[in-house]
Amino acid sequence: MTNHHGRVFLGFLTTSPAIGIPERLWMWICAPKPKVDKEGRPLEAPYGLRKIEAALLDAGFKAAIIDPDYLDKHLKTAKALLIGHHDFFAFCAPSNTWWAVTKKEPVNRKYFIKLMESKPVRQFKKRGGKIVVGGPAVWQWLFVEDLWEKWGVDTIIDGEGEKVVVEIAERILEGKPLPKIIYVSPRDAPSIEEIPTIKGASVNGLVEIMRGCPRGCKFSSVTLRPLRFIPLEKILEEVRTNIRFGVNHIILHSEDVLLYGANGIRPREAPLLKLHEAIISEGVKSMGWAHVSLAAVVYAQRNGRIISKLTELIYSKMDQNDLGVQTGIETGSPRLARLIMPAKAAPYKPEEWPDIVEEAFSILADNNILPAATIILNIPEETPDDVAKTAELIDRLKDYPSLIVPMYFVPLGVLKNKKELLNFRIKAEHIEVMWKCLEHSLRWAPKLIDTYLSRNPLVRIGLKAFLEIVKLKKRSLESKVKQIIKEAAKGQYEHVVSSNTS
Repeated sequence: MTNHHGRVFLGFLTTSPAIGIPERLWMWICAPKPKVDKEGRPLEAPYGLRKIEAALLDAGFKAAIIDPDYLDKHLKTAKALLIGHHDFFAFCAPSNTWWAVTKKEPVNRKYFIKLMESKPVRQFKKRGGKIVVGGPAVWQWLFVEDLWEKWGVDTIIDGEGEKVVVEIAERILEGKPLPKIIYVSPRDAPSIEEIPTIKGASVNGLVEIMRGCPRGCKFSSVTLRPLRFIPLEKILEEVRTNIRFGVNHIILHSEDVLLYGANGIRPREAPLLKLHEAIISEGVKSMGWAHVSLAAVVYAQRNGRIISKLTELIYSKMDQNDLGVQTGIETGSPRLARLIMPAKAAPYKPEEWPDIVEEAFSILADNNILPAATIILNIPEETPDDVAKTAELIDRLKDYPSLIVPMYFVPLGVLKNKKELLNFRIKAEHIEVMWKCLEHSLRWAPKLIDTYLSRNPLVRIGLKAFLEIVKLKKRSLESKVKQIIKEAAKGQYEHVVSSNTS
């Protein structure tokens, strides 16, 4: 429970173990304790929890988000403990990658287990309290049935939970039996009218502008959800809620912000400008975008300079001159792109994907947008040639300010049932890509830290000290990595990792 010093991308450090510095300092850098009231209710809370809280409050239940450090104050009388998480057991990327590389347990998993085994939670279960878990990482419980039983988890909700959580709450208060698993299908997902408005501030002012994604990537669970645009007035209502609680920075959240009001996968200028102008008129001090797709960046700029128009508007009207955003490269192989993410490049062809990526990075750089991009390794159907093409693409991006993070494939979306893919193989060609990502990110990280953390001097100093530790470690590994890459050419290297083991 944290706001990451108001810089949401610091949250990625919670997917790793503490590296080179004491864990307490690591946690202060990436996950400082939040401001709370006397009841332990945080001023800012994760957006997904805010939606569940709002659904329960609208239905007449007494519900509140509580910082884990204050649970003992409430669990003596509470009927249910509802827990949401983005990565309960560190099986998601990039947690699984850092776990495999460092051989150390990531802090997100470590602190979650500490919570579940804490005295307040154990006593709550002894008194007959019910535990319900949900959120985007709830699928991970299917791989830890022993812990499910050990901690007494009663129900897991897989999917959009705003409607079904009300039914579960009613069953708990009425003493009725609970289902072990609830899967919320796209057909049962809440409509726009059924999505509640948050009642308190969200972490870093996150506000949802649309749900679902039309691109159909096989590794993404979001593509299984119906596409819905949140009406502008509903968006502004949540912006005002954040401002009322003193959060004046807004992050627009969507799987692709540029597709708000789009014509399919083609961005449209009018709805995007209207959205940004309306939010600016509410008096927020700064704004960010959670995610954009690279194909949308290219299309928007080629067709009316939409990216430039949006950034000119933001930088001229708000207290900022840059934007941070997350995006997905995933692969540099057109063949693999065609197989697992055929619409990722749309309206362009999968064969154009590497060129689209480089053009998008150029556009982002020209408009002071700083991307944190992901690469996915060990994708089903991957060949050494596919990985080589990804390495070539990373080389092409070397002159564009950005972070590029390698991740190991996690079976989500239509591939979720491929359980064996949680046990992955680190191949030498993967190490070459990871090494290139490290070199790229170390080249640009100092500049990005200075820009992104210009108003957080102590955090900036801490992260720069961490970078120096990484550079020292990198130098010590240089010869070993080169040897592994040589072994790869002879087919002699392979390292097996199981995400199910500690």
